[in-house]
Formats: sequence, C-alpha cells, structure tokens
Amino acid sequence: MRSRGFIRFFSVILIAAVVAYIAFVGIKAGNYSITPVQDHIRLGLDLRGGVYVLEEAQGNVTQDAINKAIAVIRNRVDALGVTQPVITQQGSNRIRVELPGMNDPDKAIETIGKTAQLKFVGPDGEVILTGANVKDAKAVYGTTETGIQQPEVSLSFDSEGTKKFADATQKYLNQPIAIVLDDKVISAPTVRSVITNGVAAITGLKDFKEASELATLIRAGSLPVTLKPIAYSSVGATLGPSALKASMEAGIYGTILVMLFMIAFYRLPGFIADLALLIYILINFIVYALFSITLDLPGIAGFLLSIGMAVDTNILIFERFKEELWAGKSIRPALDAGFAKAFRAVFDANITTIIGAIILFYMGSGNVKGFALTLLIGVLSSLFTAITVTRFLLHALLDMDLTKNIKLYGA
Repeated sequence: MRSRGFIRFFSVILIAAVVAYIAFVGIKAGNYSITPVQDHIRLGLDLRGGVYVLEEAQGNVTQDAINKAIAVIRNRVDALGVTQPVITQQGSNRIRVELPGMNDPDKAIETIGKTAQLKFVGPDGEVILTGANVKDAKAVYGTTETGIQQPEVSLSFDSEGTKKFADATQKYLNQPIAIVLDDKVISAPTVRSVITNGVAAITGLKDFKEASELATLIRAGSLPVTLKPIAYSSVGATLGPSALKASMEAGIYGTILVMLFMIAFYRLPGFIADLALLIYILINFIVYALFSITLDLPGIAGFLLSIGMAVDTNILIFERFKEELWAGKSIRPALDAGFAKAFRAVFDANITTIIGAIILFYMGSGNVKGFALTLLIGVLSSLFTAITVTRFLLHALLDMDLTKNIKLYGA
C-alpha cells in the first residue's frame, strides 16, 4: 500500500514537473521542437502598446458582408507588417481591430477603411476584369483526372465577366493570370484551357482552409459595405512594460501568500492544495498558448481572481473534511465524506460564476471579453484540479500511511 501510494504521488509530481519544463523552457530534438508557452501568448494593447480602431459597417449589413470585411482587413493588416493583430466582430455590424506595435491611428484608419480593389491581371499587366464581375467564389472539392479529391476555389462570373474571361483565357493560354487584392497578389493560377461558360476553378491549393480563405478574399473584392471608424486610440509603449511587471509581481506575491496561508491553516492538505494550485496555473498557461489567447490587464485580473476561487474551492472541501474528523471519523472516511458534502456547494458556487462569465463574454466588448474569458478558463480548470488532482494526491498521501495524527490534517 505504501509503495503504491508513493508511486502514485510522485508520478503526478514528476509528470507535472516535466510538462512545466517543456511548457516554459521548451525542447528541441533534431527538426522537432516545442517553443515555450510565453512565445504563443499574445499581449493586449494595454500591455504592449499600439493602435485600436473600432469600425462600423454602414447600410444594410449581412453576416457574409462582415466576414468579407474581416478578410479584407486581415489582408491589409498583414501588408502593414503588424505582428499578431487581433481582428474580431463586435455585435452585428462592428469590427474591432487591434494593431500591437503600431503608433499611427490615422494610417491604420486609412488602410483599414478604403474600398477593396480586386483585379484579374494578365502576365503583361493588362487588367482583365474586376471584383464587380465576380458573381461568387466558394471553396469546394474537385476531382482530378486520376480520381483524387482535392480542394479548389470555384469561380463564377456575370455576363460581362464571362466574355472578358473567355477572351483572356484564350489570349493567355498556359500562362498565369494573377488575382490581385489591394495591389497584392493573392493567387496566380495558370490557364489550362479556354473557359467560355463563366465558371472557373483555381486548383493546386494546399488544403481546404487555404481554399476557403482565398474564396473569401475573392468574394470580398466586391464588398458592398462602407466602414466608418467610430472609435480609435493609441496606447503608448511605456504603459505595457510597467503594467505587465506590476501585474506579474502582484500575481507572484499573491500566490505565495495564498500558498503560505493554506499550509499554515490546513497543514498537509494545504500543502497538497498548493501542489494542485501550481498544476492549475500550468494548465491555464498551456490553454492560453494553445488557443493563442490575448492577455490584457483585465484578462490578467480575471486569471488572478480565478486563483483565489481555486483556493476557495479547496477551503470548502477541507473545512468539511475537518468537520468529519471532529465528528470522530477516521482520516480516509472523513476525507471522502468531506469531498462528497462540499461538492454541492462547490458546484453551485462555480456554476454561477461560469454563467456570469459566459454572459460577460457574449454581451461585453473589448477588455470585458478578456476578463470574462480568463475567468471562465480559470473556473473550469480550478474545478478539475480541486475535485480531481487534489483528491488524487490526498488519497496517494494517505496510502503512504506516513502519519495518522489529525493535527497534521488541520484538525
């Protein structure tokens, strides 16, 4: 029993330590490498500095038009050389654009808001037709001559575009025709045959995602909406480092004080809760990195708040555990009863927070969403660590049978 408990306890600690090392240090073996999580976590404008623009689509706006506008904006922002821009829809007709590292809001507004210009250009520079001649563009799976399914973009043109494209494919047979959006070539397929029916296909794409993105960009060439900036601001770069440093220091000092409190009041269970808390923090940062979540100051606040809630969950469990010990139960039955009796209160308390975070995320905007998202992730991972990790480690500790003195269990 003792050896089994020892193996279970230290296996979890060893696995967590290895994952933490890989996550925060990274590894490299030959051509395979894992970069640290901090390289994948994006910092918001309030931490990094840059430009924020909120655009509103004018007129009768559809969801497809908003999707087209976002695709065009992303294409233009990429041309600016901005690293890790954040482009999201807000409400039914607004688009929020965050450009970290940029300091000229006027240039950002000019670049984002101009009308999209899509052109089909021959190898000699002649403009064959424009986006106004494109009726539709969609990603589909086509079949090659050998019977293999591959992603492609299906194009259809209006009557004027059909005639112009037929003449162009005859003129530029076996030559490339470039598809240019805002003076940037987004594709240059080679003409394989004369196309007279107004329907063409762009093949040779890497995957269906690339085909979908290209189709969206082509459809956006005839974007029917006008974007109007309704809010913008420029965040100085000096705010970011100081705010980030202060947030990190507050988080570290706060976590250390919480861990000392848990050990002082709950002894061995408090020590186990501290181990689970470190695993909880590790889980959160891995999730932030996997989903490229943007961290701003409200987001960090949501994360720090969730740390307190994770500890609060353990406190509820340990208090029930102590009550069972005071009632005369032995340690293991008291532990199981403590978890069972605390689960209802823990679940109810966390589910209300989860509901509140979801409402904030879907109805809020900007920094409110960042706070809600990190809080939601934190609450979900705290439930997992408190109910699963803490309980597993405590049972493994009891299996080692190191002591039966209830004072070491906080009672």
